[in-house]
Amino acid sequence: MPKYLVRLVHMHESFRRAELHALAEVAGVEMEILKYDEDSPFCIIHLPSEAAARSLISRSILSQGIHELWGEGSTYDSLHTSVRDQTGSKWSQFEHTPFRFTIDSFRGTRSPAEQNNIIESFSYMGFDGPIRMKDPEASFRVFEDYDFKASEPKYLYLGRFIAASGRHAKTTFDLKKRHYISTTSMDAELALITANIALAAPAKLFYDPFMGTGGFPIACAHFGAVVCGSDIDGRSIRGTGGSARKGQTGKMDVMGNFTQYGLEASYLGAFVSDLTNTPLRIPALDRSSRGGYLDGIICDPPYGIREGLKVLGSREKLGETELATHEDRFKQPNYIPPKKPYSFTAILDDILSFAVSTLVENGRLSMWMPTANDEDIELIVPTHPCLEIVSICVQPFNKWSRRLLTYRRLAEADMPQGFLDVAVKEYEKGVKADDLNDFRRKYFEGFKEFKESERLRLDPGGVEQMQMPDSKGVSGRWRGKEREKEK
Repeated sequence: MPKYLVRLVHMHESFRRAELHALAEVAGVEMEILKYDEDSPFCIIHLPSEAAARSLISRSILSQGIHELWGEGSTYDSLHTSVRDQTGSKWSQFEHTPFRFTIDSFRGTRSPAEQNNIIESFSYMGFDGPIRMKDPEASFRVFEDYDFKASEPKYLYLGRFIAASGRHAKTTFDLKKRHYISTTSMDAELALITANIALAAPAKLFYDPFMGTGGFPIACAHFGAVVCGSDIDGRSIRGTGGSARKGQTGKMDVMGNFTQYGLEASYLGAFVSDLTNTPLRIPALDRSSRGGYLDGIICDPPYGIREGLKVLGSREKLGETELATHEDRFKQPNYIPPKKPYSFTAILDDILSFAVSTLVENGRLSMWMPTANDEDIELIVPTHPCLEIVSICVQPFNKWSRRLLTYRRLAEADMPQGFLDVAVKEYEKGVKADDLNDFRRKYFEGFKEFKESERLRLDPGGVEQMQMPDSKGVSGRWRGKEREKEK
C-alpha cells in the first residue's frame, strides 16, 4: 500500500493516535501506522489509495492535512536519493502543472535564502510549469523535524499535498462565538475530538446524560449523528433569561445553539433526569439480546468539585405529607425535585452499566474522568466485563489530569461466562460531599497548583479568594465561605 504523511498538530498528543484509528474505522479503510512519535507532528501511515486518504483526513481535528510520501531521509542527500528511487516515475505527471514548493520546519527556522536553496535542490524533478503560490494544482512540501534547540534537522520528508483536515471546525464551534455556554462547557476542540473517537457519524444515534449546554451533542451532530441528551439540572437545558454577549438579546438555550449552527434537524431534544432515574428504556441483558439502541454515549460526568455530586431523591425518608406535596407539584414548570449526595465512584460504574444495556454491539462510550498526578490518590479506570477499553487519552494540568476513556460494547457472543454476575461493590458512605468523593477531598487538601503566596490573595473588599480550576478544568474564583457552604 502507498505511504502517506499525516501532518499532525503538536498538541493533545495522547489523543492523536486514537483519533486516527477512529477515523479509519468511520471511513471503512484499512490503515497501518508505520511511524508515530508523540514528540513529533509527522506520522507515516499505509493507506490503500488517495481516495482513502481524503476520506480519512476530512474530519480530523488533530491534523493539518495529509500528503503522499515522496521520500524521506536523515540528511538532504539521503532524502534526494529516496525521492529519485521512489517517485521518479511520477515526475512526468506534473511536468507542466502549476505547482508550488514550501518548507515546514518543526522546532526549526530557515532564512528565505536557505529556503530558496532547499527548493532549488529539487530542480532535477524537471517541473517547468508556472509557480502558483495560491491554489496550485500540485503542492509539494519539505518537512524538517528538529530536536529541541537543534541547529540541524534530525529527519526530513518530501510530500505531495492530498487534502486538508477538518480542523476548521475548531474555529466554527469556538465557545467564544457560541450564543449559550456555561462556566463548565467543554472546549469545542476537545468535544469534536471526543465525537471523532466515539465514531459519531450519519445514521447513528448519540446520547449525552450530562449534556449541560449541549457541547457534546453539537459536536456529534456536526459529524452527522442524530443526538439527544439529558441533565439533572433542567435550567441548563432551558437556558437563562438572557445573554451577556454583545448584540444578543432574548432567551438563549440548548436549542438555540443547534439553530446557530444549522443543526436543528439532528437534535431530537432533551429531558431532565439523572442516570439512576432515567426514563429511557433499559433493555434486558442476556445471551439472546442483540444490544440496545444507542450507537454512542458521550459525556463528561460532573466531578463534584464545585458542589457535591447529587442524584434525585431525598437525604432522609419522606413522610406521607412530604410525598404528597411532591406528587402534587412535580408537573409545575418551576418545580425543583429534591436531591441527595451521591458517590463519585458509583456514578462511574452506573455509567458503564447503563452503556452495556443501551449500546448496540460495537457501540462506543467515551467518558471523561479526572485523576490526580499522584500515585497515592490515583483513581482506578472503571471496567465492566461487557465493555472493552479502546483507548485512554490524557489531558494533563498541574497536580491533576483528566482522561478520556473510550469503551466498545462487546457482542453477547464475546462476553465472558458469568458476565451477568457482576459483584456488588462497596462505595463511599457519608452525608457530606467529601465523604462521597475522595477526588474532591484530595483536590482541596493536596493539589497545590500555585505557591501559597500566589494562591491566596485579597480582593478590593478584603475578601480572601482562592484561584483553582473548576469542575471542567477552567480557572475560576472560589470564595472560602462559599466553598464551605457547598460541602
